[in-house]
Amino acid sequence: MLFPALIDGLYGSQNYRVFILSSLITSLTGFVLILSVWGKEQQLGLREAFLLTTLTWVLIAIFSSIPIYISDSGLSFTDSFFESMSGITTTGATVIENLEIQSKGILIWRALLQWLGGIGIIVMAVAVLPMLQVGGMQLFRLESSDNAEKILPRATQLAGSLVLLYVIITMSCALSYNIGGMGLFDSLAHALTTISTGGFSTHTDSFAYFSNSNLEYTAVIFMILGSLPFVLYLQFVRGKVSSLFMDSQVIAFFIILFVSVILCILYIQYNTGIVGSESIRKSLFNVTSILTGTGYVSADYMQWGPFIISLFFILMLIGGCAGSTSCGLKIFRVQILYKQVIIQTKKVAFPDAVFVPLYNGKEIPDSVSKAVTSFFLLFIISFVIIGLVLSLSGLDLITAFSAAASAISNVGPGLGNVVGPTETYSSIDSMSKWILSFAMLLGRLEILTVMVIFTSYFWRQ
Repeated sequence: MLFPALIDGLYGSQNYRVFILSSLITSLTGFVLILSVWGKEQQLGLREAFLLTTLTWVLIAIFSSIPIYISDSGLSFTDSFFESMSGITTTGATVIENLEIQSKGILIWRALLQWLGGIGIIVMAVAVLPMLQVGGMQLFRLESSDNAEKILPRATQLAGSLVLLYVIITMSCALSYNIGGMGLFDSLAHALTTISTGGFSTHTDSFAYFSNSNLEYTAVIFMILGSLPFVLYLQFVRGKVSSLFMDSQVIAFFIILFVSVILCILYIQYNTGIVGSESIRKSLFNVTSILTGTGYVSADYMQWGPFIISLFFILMLIGGCAGSTSCGLKIFRVQILYKQVIIQTKKVAFPDAVFVPLYNGKEIPDSVSKAVTSFFLLFIISFVIIGLVLSLSGLDLITAFSAAASAISNVGPGLGNVVGPTETYSSIDSMSKWILSFAMLLGRLEILTVMVIFTSYFWRQ
């Protein structure tokens, strides 16, 4: 919070006082909590791991909303919490209608929240979720994360390498933006939200504000980098070059991206007035933004026709790779579900044959297949329930279900005229904002991590 205070101080905004006060409130609360457990050594068990994971995101969202609420942004506490939760979960949905009138501190704070949320979910996906066996993430289990007692030491060990890599890629992105034509402030703010695949911009029109092809192509590169498994980058740096390019999940991600971009280019060339290099540029940027869950916008794709809207809706749900900053179902789960369908089809034709599903050349454990299937069903059920609840508040079906999909997939922009790519979430009612805030948390923490806390058996001895 002191960083945006410094930024506001440099730009002459009185909001620097707000961030200093918020920093004091947060620090004192933390200090009291530290004193309350001083000298009490306890091992971190499975139940505490679930609680820690969920409550960390909730408490960060609460304390992060304080400077937004007490600043001159004009937002209510509901709107402030929504903006904060959208930031820390790297969703990118916003209720601020005119970003240009906000102080530089508020803008950089939103970007910083997404950046912190990005590195947080990477470490959690690598060190915590595999141990918790959430949604098939045990497929990426590391040797030293086999039990609950080793969560924090392993997370700390991984965090050092991952944060350094994360910072280097972020600085490279900021430098590339600056060379491409962005100002220094915009370069830093957009770098923070590009690598985290968050999508918060410093301008109401998002990337359409710059109208610069070089910046859009640069953003595409770094959005993709943010959507690939960061552990593979570490292996790449350490000499295992093939680990990045031969990974099944990475290959599938690029195939989906390539096919979607080609379909988008062909469709808008034949059905709109967008042709030539402009169709390639707009298709590549917006398809990448939706698939990676970033949510940047360079054009109003709602005007491109029903096929594009349907395609973007599907891409929104799929998301990027596990172990990256992107969210959604994740590519590896789509792959495993696909393999299950193929094997079941073969068993119908050859009932006595034995088929072994493989992922990256290794057999997929039955526990992983069941976990992925359960996660997929729970993801779809959660999406439908959230969409129906939102429709009860008076939202039309397109707005309700696209907002639900956007929130649970942590994408940001929805579909339709209310929460579409050129609109904000400011016009929807307060109850819907709280529901969507919960949906963002649900999607970011892989659903089961949150849902298990609400079960009775979780609290039994």
